Amino acid sequence: MPQVVDTPGWSLWGASPVIDDQGRVNLFVARWGMDDGWETGWRKHSEIALYRADRPEGPFEYVKTVLKGDGEGWDAVGMHNPCVKRFGDRYVLLHIANDWKDGRKGHGPNQRIGMRIADSLEGPWEKVGRDGLILEPGGWCANSGCGVNNPAIVEAPDGRFHLYFKARPGRQGGVRMGVAVADRLEGQYAIQEKPITANDRTIEDGTAFRWGDRICLVTTDNHGMIERGGGLLWVSDDGIHFEAEPRHAFHPLRAYLDDGVPEGARMIYGRETKFERPQMLTVEDRPAYLYLPSGTSLDGDEGTDVHLLKWTSPR
Repeated sequence: MPQVVDTPGWSLWGASPVIDDQGRVNLFVARWGMDDGWETGWRKHSEIALYRADRPEGPFEYVKTVLKGDGEGWDAVGMHNPCVKRFGDRYVLLHIANDWKDGRKGHGPNQRIGMRIADSLEGPWEKVGRDGLILEPGGWCANSGCGVNNPAIVEAPDGRFHLYFKARPGRQGGVRMGVAVADRLEGQYAIQEKPITANDRTIEDGTAFRWGDRICLVTTDNHGMIERGGGLLWVSDDGIHFEAEPRHAFHPLRAYLDDGVPEGARMIYGRETKFERPQMLTVEDRPAYLYLPSGTSLDGDEGTDVHLLKWTSPR
């Protein structure tokens, strides 16, 4: 279980993988400088950077920063939650951002999902929708207290595109995963009438992928539907109606440390040594690797890092 991306002076989060024509693994990673602090850092100063390696296990090298807020519009700040997929000859980059109108709370109800499309992973990344805005709260989550975030996208067997997201049914209430559907990659995306996950405890950070003819979501299991701090696998035949009972997807980070959490490890975010924001790399249309950040810096430096799990069939 190697630590695959570590950039001194930066916290890294949400590494979305995609394989290019040369067989290289490209990771689109949310990151912010530790001088900006943790809370304000990810909410206001997060940018999306490209890292690259010749193999899934790395080593990964920083290539360039792809997206960074310019202080204007709905996506003024907080470029975060990258999700990159290839469809045909095009690449799509989903992300969240906010306008920061409410100061520190600007990341909450003001979170929106943007989309950009490119012919190459090097860009240029052209905005899609209304100035890049592809999804905002509506329907069952019209008054969502966390806006819409955690984007993930797949092409369903029927050729339509499913954009998955996290939201609340109101200003308060438990978060759920939802889905918006479009006939074209560029939209318009229609939020379906109700949430798609039957969770009675907090989940988030969904990654979506095809597994044969089925559509799957892997989310975090924050408070123990199966294992507190682990992961959940949600399975569907059509990508809209998911099995009510999820399956176990992965353990918390601490479970993979044969000698326990290192003595010099630093807890930067959270209270447990666990994973967050899993992102799946599929190989030949099968799930193969999960890239996961953690709030625990195992090497004791001031920034969070990205780890790798090789996927095995879930229990």
